[in-house]
Amino acid sequence: MSGRWVELADGVLARRYPELDQTIGLVIGDGECLVVDTRANLVWGAELAAAVREVTKAPWTIALTHYHWDHCFGTAEFLPSAVWAHERCHTELAANGTKQRDKVAELYDAHDQRDVAELIRAVEPVLPDRLMTDRTELSVGGRRVDLAYLGLGHTDNDIVVHVPDAGVVFAGDLVEQGAPPAFGDAHPLDWPGTVEGIIGLAPRVVSPGHGEPVDVDFVRGQQAELTLIAELCSEVVTDRCSMAAALARSPYPEDVLQTAVARVRTSRSEPPK
Repeated sequence: MSGRWVELADGVLARRYPELDQTIGLVIGDGECLVVDTRANLVWGAELAAAVREVTKAPWTIALTHYHWDHCFGTAEFLPSAVWAHERCHTELAANGTKQRDKVAELYDAHDQRDVAELIRAVEPVLPDRLMTDRTELSVGGRRVDLAYLGLGHTDNDIVVHVPDAGVVFAGDLVEQGAPPAFGDAHPLDWPGTVEGIIGLAPRVVSPGHGEPVDVDFVRGQQAELTLIAELCSEVVTDRCSMAAALARSPYPEDVLQTAVARVRTSRSEPPK
């Protein structure tokens, strides 16, 4: 298991991992640093913590982009620390963190990756203790870092981490490079507008939750794809288009489109939040 650092700007780095094609963020200020996401289990989280310590000995704060296990199950390896997240990230982890853990471990077992399954089972999900609703401005060693909730997207609690002086945005899974976006807990009709909010920050570099860092033109292209998926979902669930016809127009494979359509059907039957 190994990772590599990618310098995005002065004092702003991404750490790339082959496991899950994951990308973690690090912002370094004067005597403080901010770690964006903590990986998927305690062993992988400990590796990340050690890698950060090779770069800086400064005390850290944690920001979690959302509640999914692969982004937050390594948090215990960074304690004691302030852990920032959206308030619904806290709610979801408190209500369903252990259920999520057990489900993921079963999936790894089913794929004969029992060593990883045991690492997942060893996790006791850590609840974030610094909660935000819309926007929060942090000072990371005198360096301004904005945490922003831009709307529903990959989940209902995605936040982005914006480093204005560097023109860098850590987007979590609102942006995906190297694979289609994941719609299992998504809000497909809202997601394009949320990504438009990222574009509105005029970033020089966007670091996705999975995949290599990208530029804003890539994000515009993905926003266009998400817009088409939203249109196709709307047409299918209102019987204006068959699934077969929608698939012929889809930028993503059949299973991805089917998941997105299922999420829209579910959201139509749920009361608004």
